[in-house]
Amino acid sequence: MDMNQYGKELILDIHKCDTSTFTRESIGRFFEELCDLIEMERGALYWWDDFDTPPEQRETEPHLKGISAVQFIRTSNITIHTLDLLGAVYLNIFSCKDFDARVVFEFSESWFKGEVVNSEVMMRV
Repeated sequence: MDMNQYGKELILDIHKCDTSTFTRESIGRFFEELCDLIEMERGALYWWDDFDTPPEQRETEPHLKGISAVQFIRTSNITIHTLDLLGAVYLNIFSCKDFDARVVFEFSESWFKGEVVNSEVMMRV
């Protein structure tokens, strides 16, 4: 990144995923390994899901049923949304420290055993 850029944002949409990877344990490991791979210092990790929700109150809509999590990193954050019924992952990484988007693309596709159908890299100014 040059001095006129504030940061980089990567947006990935991954479809046809193996939904067995849509667990807190797997996603937590994903964050750990991804951050090691792109040399990001992890901070707090926050979850939003049906983990402690009674079955009758759990989400049933395809665009709502899944796990959302935010992994704070020293230079900003990584956000993930998994959709169980659609077999999809939506991943955003924003950082003022540069990282290799291609490495993230390949690692994420491999981890979730899916296919990236959309990817965007934006330089923030």
